[in-house]
Amino acid sequence: MPTVKEHYHNVLSDVYTWMFGGFEKGLQKNTDFFNTHQIIPLASRMAIDLGAGSGFQSIPLAKAGFFVTAIDIDRKLLSELEGQSTGLPIKIVEDDLVDFDKHTKPTKGNVELIVCMTDTLLHLDSKDRIAHLFEKVMIALDKGGRFIITFRDLSCELSELDRFIPVRSDADTVFTCFLEYEPETVKVHDLVYRRKDGNWCLNKSYYRKLRVSKEWVGEQLSNAGFPQIELSVDKGFVTVIATK
Repeated sequence: MPTVKEHYHNVLSDVYTWMFGGFEKGLQKNTDFFNTHQIIPLASRMAIDLGAGSGFQSIPLAKAGFFVTAIDIDRKLLSELEGQSTGLPIKIVEDDLVDFDKHTKPTKGNVELIVCMTDTLLHLDSKDRIAHLFEKVMIALDKGGRFIITFRDLSCELSELDRFIPVRSDADTVFTCFLEYEPETVKVHDLVYRRKDGNWCLNKSYYRKLRVSKEWVGEQLSNAGFPQIELSVDKGFVTVIATK
């Protein structure tokens, strides 16, 4: 089975920014999100973006005044972020997001904000790894610091034809995914057709995402020591804001 890193390298990273409607649209969506939730620097100004991708979170945060450490496992996406972030206070790191603490200051409790958005949490390979990440985040955050998570709720199964999801298409690219539900995970099959020299070429791969509910995530955050946890669901997407 392809790993998450292999899947992104072979299929997703080439269409990731396009998949969200283009770079500017991806930036605006998260700029609006941070503005709505009044995410502005108040203390250390240190922020960490777990699963930074091409910069949809990192760049709005940096423009808002944060010093951002952007961590991702995909070199192609980080290169895109690097090209789009000239002059911004963003440190780019290629590594496993659970090892974020290797790339920040050794002092505990000096980070004001940590974000893990757009299904990144579900890319971890076990629930134990999620719980371990939450413990590390709790240690890294300053008192009053916030941890923001967004992810798709995969706890309820789609059935039959509903498992086929048209992601995006235009004159030269058609992206469809198919979901295969397992007890603890969902096997996500990505099929990308791209027109090259007048011919359509198929690029395909699959990987697994964890199935976790908002209740489970809230419980694990509470177990990690977060005293304040806000959870909401909108159109199948869960937003969690946990405050230390």
